[in-house]
Amino acid sequence: MEFFLYLLSAALIVGGVAGAILPVLPGIPMIFGGIWLAAAVDEYRHLGWAWLVAIGIVAAAGIALDFVSASIGAKKIGASPRALWGAGVGTVIGMFFGIPGLVIGPFAGAVAGELWSGESVLRSAHVGVSTWIGMLIGILAKVVISFLMIGMAGLALLFA
Repeated sequence: MEFFLYLLSAALIVGGVAGAILPVLPGIPMIFGGIWLAAAVDEYRHLGWAWLVAIGIVAAAGIALDFVSASIGAKKIGASPRALWGAGVGTVIGMFFGIPGLVIGPFAGAVAGELWSGESVLRSAHVGVSTWIGMLIGILAKVVISFLMIGMAGLALLFA
């Protein structure tokens, strides 16, 4: 039974790394779940509560970053507050429509918010593109955070 639980743990971690890139899978929570499952199967002998809390804090920061990365891209170019809210709302609504929603939602929300602020279509499109750039940087950060979590678990196993 332990073998299958470790196999499930490894599948969660590998799937989580894929989920850091593909917005369909909740990558960071899957990685954390896989690490926690491996620790539980091992009865927390090698990966104790302190390590799990530290990895959990890193995971929470990664999840928060995922939600705000699109808005950060828009904010960097001086987007209006309505555009920032639009990017955030577009991200949340887009999550319900799979990959197309996650690609189009933040862009459309930022553009709509900037248009609502009375800006030109060209300026609004510029804000939308900056939102996409923020999303791409957010994906890169999620990948880094994913490997950081895996590395922390590996360190805990090496030094325990």
